Amino acid sequence: MTTSETSRYVRLHVELVLEVAEPEALASAALERVDADEHMQDDERTHARSAVREDSAEALAYLVDPFDLVSDVPGVDLAQASWSCEQVDYDPDAEGEEWDLDDEDDEEAEGTEGAEGHEHA
Repeated sequence: MTTSETSRYVRLHVELVLEVAEPEALASAALERVDADEHMQDDERTHARSAVREDSAEALAYLVDPFDLVSDVPGVDLAQASWSCEQVDYDPDAEGEEWDLDDEDDEEAEGTEGAEGHEHA
């Protein structure tokens, strides 16, 4: 296959597990982001403020933006992004802890999605 025959679009899958060591600091930063969003309507802002106070995954979803990951990569433009955060059971000391990315691909093919998602286009 020549370069002209290949797609110009690439799907990048990234999965992270983060430990929330300071949930209050995370929630505070997310609240600042929500309050600074000039495009958010008042009823949506009220819901978002409540969500980030109660759920670290929601707070993280408001702070992480895939555009920030690729904005400085030369030669690429972000065409579309969606992301979600959810609380998970994770044991960093478990031996042989492997992620089965094929299961995730199967879920996407079936049209299922994780917790609250966010999009950027």
